Amino acid sequence: MLRLAVVLLLLANAGYYAWSQGLLRGWGLAPVDESEPQRMEQQIAPQNLRLLPQGSKGAASSAAPAGPASSAPASAPASGAASSPATAAAPAEPPACLQAGVFDARQADALRQAAAVLPEGSWTLEPTPITGRWMVYMGRFPDEEAVAKKRAELRALKIPYDRPGAALEPGLSLGRFSTEEAAQRGMALLANQGVRTARVVQERADAPGFMLRLPAVNDTLRTRLDTTLQPALAGKTLRPCA
Repeated sequence: MLRLAVVLLLLANAGYYAWSQGLLRGWGLAPVDESEPQRMEQQIAPQNLRLLPQGSKGAASSAAPAGPASSAPASAPASGAASSPATAAAPAEPPACLQAGVFDARQADALRQAAAVLPEGSWTLEPTPITGRWMVYMGRFPDEEAVAKKRAELRALKIPYDRPGAALEPGLSLGRFSTEEAAQRGMALLANQGVRTARVVQERADAPGFMLRLPAVNDTLRTRLDTTLQPALAGKTLRPCA
């Protein structure tokens, strides 16, 4: 039995060798010939195949047949393509609300005239009462020599002083207060420090006032404010709205 198995194995090997080498082709027994010409005939639209760089996304879909438009240059930029972030224009700043004041009636009239050339609705003058102001005052003195003498006395007592304003010259201000009651308390404290001749006076009475408000100042309007309003601001500055 062993001898028979060996003989059968040898015959099977010989038959496979003859079949694989085409020795039995005359009997119709031979493997399919896959030579290069036959492989070329089996290809489907090989002209539509294109190679992609290794690692490119979508490589699986690159083997799909290209449509008629595939002949257009791939490097042509799309019409109206967006600019890169590096060259994009910076967005404009949003409009800001600015205000200035408080202005008295005379200053408000000058502002109305100056702002009349600005766009309608870009500015308003809102009523804001100007509260009175009170002062602890020394004076009036007969001359500047008397003022100098009083200043020396106040320095010896280490009490600060200031000029009272043109309407109360020659004299000295020892403090300004928003109410008469506060001024009276201030004078009492100064009396405890040795001041005997000071008194409380009203430096400024209550008066109507106005606040300039520009609710939406953009870049275009801002450039016009310097030349249009600056001379009429009476030294006051525009600041962000409260």
